Amino acid sequence: MSAIFAALTWLIVMVPLSSSAQQVNHCPKSELGDPPRVVYQCAGGLVLEAEAAAALGIVSNGASGRPNTVELTKDGVLVEVEPGSGPFQILTPHAIAAVRGTVYAVDVTDNSTSVFVMRGEVVVSHSDGSEGVSLSPGFGVEVFEGEPLIITRWPSVKVERLLARFGR
Repeated sequence: MSAIFAALTWLIVMVPLSSSAQQVNHCPKSELGDPPRVVYQCAGGLVLEAEAAAALGIVSNGASGRPNTVELTKDGVLVEVEPGSGPFQILTPHAIAAVRGTVYAVDVTDNSTSVFVMRGEVVVSHSDGSEGVSLSPGFGVEVFEGEPLIITRWPSVKVERLLARFGR
């Protein structure tokens, strides 16, 4: 994953979720309850909805004002990327989830990263960029270090449990 960040030579700043600023990298921030979460409304139709305890950093390239990368190391984030708004990716210790326009959720634990697609398409690979798979709506993948990526249709109970963490 460090190679990816080295490639981002125009990296301006990574800001932790706990920041008290009302705006992070051109993304106005608001807090919601039941369940507690933080919503970032970014330029170009990017919306990040993070669990209150999520550990994430928002990376901006500075050119468009729209972040192009989020680093997530704990808990979950629900992502909405407007079609045609340019590339966007979530980096975790276990995986890279890259999209063009979609709605999807990423959840990180100590041992794995889960990615589930609600709308659009997401390409998921190991954190070193190996073994990419493409997910479509209703499908997800659990990424464990050194194990093959197996796409599965998630049962409704699992989807409902995940989305409930974002008040849906």
